[in-house]
Amino acid sequence: MSHVNELLRKRIGLSMSEEITLQTLPTVLEKIAKEIPFENVCIIDDKTTEITDEYVKHKILNEGEGGLCYELNYLLYLFLTENDFHTKLVRGVVFDQVNQKWGSTGRTHVANVITVNGKKYIVDTGFGVNLPLKPVPLTGDIVTSSNGEFRVEKKETEFGDYIFYMKLKHKHDEWKMGYSFHSEKDAGVTDLNEVQKIIIEHPESPFNKKPLLTKITDRGSIVLTEDSFTVWINGEVRKEEIDSEEFFRLRKCYFGF
Repeated sequence: MSHVNELLRKRIGLSMSEEITLQTLPTVLEKIAKEIPFENVCIIDDKTTEITDEYVKHKILNEGEGGLCYELNYLLYLFLTENDFHTKLVRGVVFDQVNQKWGSTGRTHVANVITVNGKKYIVDTGFGVNLPLKPVPLTGDIVTSSNGEFRVEKKETEFGDYIFYMKLKHKHDEWKMGYSFHSEKDAGVTDLNEVQKIIIEHPESPFNKKPLLTKITDRGSIVLTEDSFTVWINGEVRKEEIDSEEFFRLRKCYFGF
């Protein structure tokens, strides 16, 4: 084991004495969402490498960077495992809201499913600004957080047996499909590297064309691309055009690297 527990607690400002339980997981998830960005900088800079325990630990916890779902949720998987959770990684397909169809890159979303007292929950810290910030039970029950409302329902698709739904605060008036996943198929490091390869190479991948960095904040979220900076504060949105010099300044200022 790679001792992710101590390093992640230090990165997100969580006491070593804090016991990690189902009840305290929301605190962990919210701190991760606010401290560790969802970003694709390594892909854009052509600096990706094989996904391993040591790689995600070094990239995110030692170098202070972020990552995409397969990196962020693998780090969370290691952390939860070290804290004695029954955890497994699962792969899913994101629903394309613009074209109203399942994503053409296939099963390239990665999340965690934990089992506590015989009850299963999706735990996801790698879905951009669409994070539930709490474990969501696989029962259809609605979970409410500062980021909106979320539920997971049993529904068979060609990509899995459950669908994750979201209704983001200040953004959605109705429920939106997030992704379909298979709750019984464990994903391993080989799967993570397959996901990374698809995301790097697929012509319709949304993450191999231009930089994207996002993070949850106390009052909303921030999104940085190479030519814009968007800030959501209590439902109000402000978007400004930027140049390359401003991009690097904002990346350092708001995302820390």
